[in-house]
Amino acid sequence: MNAKQQAKYEARAKIIKALAHPTRLFIVDELSKTEQRCVCELTEMIGVDMSTVSRHLALLKNAGIVEDEKRGSMVYYRLRMSCVLKFFDCIESVIACNAANQQQLLT
Repeated sequence: MNAKQQAKYEARAKIIKALAHPTRLFIVDELSKTEQRCVCELTEMIGVDMSTVSRHLALLKNAGIVEDEKRGSMVYYRLRMSCVLKFFDCIESVIACNAANQQQLLT
């Protein structure tokens, strides 16, 4: 693998790693349902402290998945790249295929 290919795969891995947590998947899913949400809304929905939610959001932002907008003391987040939802569709297809394979083993 050459340096350019290595950089491409590292960039892909960074994005996948940013999504690789149930809370961050939940955040992306919630942001897909509305134009934007403030940190306080997400904190209430997730049920953890605001600093934890902020760390999750920072990882997603650093990966380029979400973007933020500060309004006074409130910070609002929205999906930067809604195409990430296609990745979710792919994951759901893999889950369904795996479940079907497991079901075949039982019959």
